[in-house]
Amino acid sequence: MAAKPTVQLTANFERNLEDLEAFLIKAEAPSAFDALLDELMGTVIPNLERFPGMGRPFLERPVRSVEVTNGVARLARQLAALDQNGELREYVMAHHLLLYARIRGTVFLLSIRHQRQLSFDFAALWR
Repeated sequence: MAAKPTVQLTANFERNLEDLEAFLIKAEAPSAFDALLDELMGTVIPNLERFPGMGRPFLERPVRSVEVTNGVARLARQLAALDQNGELREYVMAHHLLLYARIRGTVFLLSIRHQRQLSFDFAALWR
C-alpha cells in the first residue's frame, strides 16, 4: 500500500490566505474567510491526501496565445526540473480556485484565489 501523500502549504499560499482575508473583509464578508479555512481543513486537504490526482491538470488547459504558450512551456520545464513525474493541478472549490503541485509524494498548495480575484501570480510561485 502506497504511503498517504503529505500536504504542505507554501509561503506563497500562506500570503494568498492573508490576501484573501483582507479581500473578504473589504467585501464585508469576514465570515467567508472562516468558512474557507473550515473547507480547507475539513474537506480540501483530506481529499488531496486521499486522492492527490483529483484536480484537473493545469498544463493541459487550452492555450490561445504565444505568451501563454511560452509561459506554459516554462512552467513545464521548471516542474520537470523538480520531478519528471510532477504535476501541476487545479482544485475547483465553490468560491475559490486552488493551484497545487504533486512532487515526489508531496502535495504542495501553491496558490489560492477567490473566483472574483485576478489569476495566479506564477512569477512569485517559483522564487
